[in-house]
Amino acid sequence: MSQTDAIAPVPPSPAGTGGVGSRAWIALGALWFVYVLNFLDRQLLSILAKPIQDALHITDSQLGLLGGLYFAFFYCFIAIPVGWLADRTNRVAVLAIACAVWSAATMACGLSRNFGQLAVSRMTVGFGEAGGVPPSYAIITDYFPPGRRGMALGIYNLGPPIGAALGIAFGASVAAAFSWRAAFIVIGAIGLVAAAAVMFVVKEPKRGGLDPANAIGAEKASFWGTFRMFFSRPVLVLASAGSGVTQIITYGLGNFATLFLMREKGMTLQDVALWYALVVGIGMSGGIFVSGWLIDRFTRRSRQAYAFLPATSLALAIPFYLAFVWAPTWPLALAFLIGPTFLNYFYLSSSVALVQAEVRPDQRVMSGALLLLVMNFVGMGLGPTIVGFASDFFRAAHPDNSLQIALYALTPFYLAAIGLFLWLAKVLGRDTSRAGGVQ
Repeated sequence: MSQTDAIAPVPPSPAGTGGVGSRAWIALGALWFVYVLNFLDRQLLSILAKPIQDALHITDSQLGLLGGLYFAFFYCFIAIPVGWLADRTNRVAVLAIACAVWSAATMACGLSRNFGQLAVSRMTVGFGEAGGVPPSYAIITDYFPPGRRGMALGIYNLGPPIGAALGIAFGASVAAAFSWRAAFIVIGAIGLVAAAAVMFVVKEPKRGGLDPANAIGAEKASFWGTFRMFFSRPVLVLASAGSGVTQIITYGLGNFATLFLMREKGMTLQDVALWYALVVGIGMSGGIFVSGWLIDRFTRRSRQAYAFLPATSLALAIPFYLAFVWAPTWPLALAFLIGPTFLNYFYLSSSVALVQAEVRPDQRVMSGALLLLVMNFVGMGLGPTIVGFASDFFRAAHPDNSLQIALYALTPFYLAAIGLFLWLAKVLGRDTSRAGGVQ
């Protein structure tokens, strides 16, 4: 399908006025639902880690590789050619095909009989999900005018917490009532229906249609031109690096929290389905929504807010995280976990909005893919892998709390991420060159 196929002219809205039509909100809702499925499919492995371990006899290290390095390798590197393709073709079609691929692979996870089959299925899920988020970032940016994009991207980025909460509630409930395999198969089937539906609900918007005239390039961006541009600009590199180090914490914790709470804190699948789902859903969604609102509010005054907001939130999260890992009972642990689940995700909307603002409209999908490449390969690739290997390493000496010690090992990454975002704030303070509109 060519770039001009199914182009839907978004109703005119002068940059900065904030006017948004109903078509934009419908598109945002559809993209958000697909993102919910994207993250739900991705999180099922960690949510159902205990029954999967019992059935397939896999170790913490193997779980870490499945949720970390193996998944991240395909998810991150396939996103680059997919982003380049989407920048030059129909982004909605790319998204729909990607959703179909990762949904079918999710069903295959439920049919896996050993570690090797599960690994191939998980890598295929990563392959499909690589085409989900970058096109959506660019589509949203072309549906919403400058001054409203931070909130729109904040709403879109509610997909992970809602997906995680639904995955916990639904996945744990189905596994308790039937089996862990049934959860994968049902969620994958829903994704196949959503992939077909998105083609009818979302229309391809005009690239750069809501940007200032001087921000719209006449030529299509080249692959290597966009690549060189991205990695030659300190603002984009630091935003990606800060986000990546933050995701070492979020993915390391997220992939092992359920196993930690069940194995070392005494939770059952029924407890997880209710209480852990509530903490993740309310905490993450609240943090992402509030951060989107704060970005729109404070970046009008200073671009440094893109960096100061995540740095501040991560500093506030540290004592709550340590208390969660320390807590002797699961109810107390969940109470403390509300803090990190709210504060750990301020970086997401901030970095996405900053990158989308800093590049030309014809570079947005690939730039979003490059952002995901850095932050997910660092965070998703290393976080679960580090925790899984650390847990197996400490198990001989600490058989009852090896995961607890492994989770403590994530604490220094908070300090590293804060340092990178403060460095970004310094660069933003002196860098006055702008490639895009103000978010």
